[in-house]
Amino acid sequence: MRDASIVAAFDFDGTLSTTDSLRVFVRRTVGTPRFVAGALLASPWLIGAALKLVNRGTAKAAFLRAVFAGRSRAQLEADARDFIVHQLPGLLRPEMLARVRQHRALGHRIVLVSASPGLYLRPWAASVGFEAVLSTELAFDAQDRFIGTFAQPNCWGPEKVRRLEAWWDDALPRVLFAYGDSRGDKEMAERADHAWIRGQGKLMPLTDADAPTRAS
Repeated sequence: MRDASIVAAFDFDGTLSTTDSLRVFVRRTVGTPRFVAGALLASPWLIGAALKLVNRGTAKAAFLRAVFAGRSRAQLEADARDFIVHQLPGLLRPEMLARVRQHRALGHRIVLVSASPGLYLRPWAASVGFEAVLSTELAFDAQDRFIGTFAQPNCWGPEKVRRLEAWWDDALPRVLFAYGDSRGDKEMAERADHAWIRGQGKLMPLTDADAPTRAS
């Protein structure tokens, strides 16, 4: 029986997948030479982000602008479909997909919260039963060409919590599970009743889902 009062929020890269899916997607789409050239063009922003002098989202947008600028939405959506069919399945962690299925079997609402683009995450997530995808979204101009910026802030760190709270609006979950693997998931984990970060212990049992641990 569905229990919509329990929400399970999953990060994607490093949590459901074994690696950074965006890098793999870009390299598959444009090829290694252009991937490397784009990284070199965006290196002032990428280095600045590594030194915490530049916002991560700004650096990511600079890189995607270097490799994708002017590419049409239709082209990118076709590239995303190709990626979903031919490469993404090999990046997924079977044990985490099993965890997604466990939550679904218990009737929990499941949501994907990721800094990677909804361009390929949204159709993939729909195919495995996620109710919603909260992700980084590319911005397109009136001719439907990528303009090298994001439609919303990069979905990382505090932005993940803002997106979650906007998604559930007044329907605050009774229990929130959060799954992540990195600093970008810290705030989401802190917001959750039950949080799991890869490398920090075993997955929590779901039998205690009716017992929130967060202080009220």
